[in-house]
Amino acid sequence: MVIASTNPPNLASDATKTRFTPDEYRAIEETAEERHEYCNGEIIAMSGGSEVHSAIACNLLIYLGFLLRDTDFRLYNSDLRVWIPEYHCGTYPDLMIVNGEPELNGDRTDEILNPLLIVEVLSPSTEAYDRGEKFRKYRSLASFCEYLLVSQTEPYIEQYYNCDRPNSDRWQWQVYDRVERAIVLHSLNIELPMAEVYRRISL
Repeated sequence: MVIASTNPPNLASDATKTRFTPDEYRAIEETAEERHEYCNGEIIAMSGGSEVHSAIACNLLIYLGFLLRDTDFRLYNSDLRVWIPEYHCGTYPDLMIVNGEPELNGDRTDEILNPLLIVEVLSPSTEAYDRGEKFRKYRSLASFCEYLLVSQTEPYIEQYYNCDRPNSDRWQWQVYDRVERAIVLHSLNIELPMAEVYRRISL
């Protein structure tokens, strides 16, 4: 996903306002023509991803959805927000998986609090954010224990996994860089072939 560095214009009647409450953000988001992330008072515009970005995200959703169709795991695409209470932050992961029933944020039906696995397809403008600050924020969620960062320019996926959540913040790191390999998704107890992630993708 692509995140702009400035606040989107005309978000409130007070054009000089630069900080918003979560409820103001949610009200704006319900009627906005484009999506925005929220971070501790700031509203950050998101522009559309590339064709390759979208195709990779769809490949992941289709393949994992098929494998997990008869399980208790639930898959969600980037239409649904993750709310991160510790940081007063709302984000739209490219894909997330929840174990069992989703834990919604109060009476919200568009914000989830308990992702198990999150996938981000990297873009040049957001790669550093996805690796750094966003990962740090995700790690504050007790349910979150597996993270995939997927390149859209080459067959390259980084995996972070913590088998002792939420008791520790010690994460194992693994790189997959050959299309014939398969990723063991520990939190789901399945394998994800790299070839399925990059199916029909010209790199």
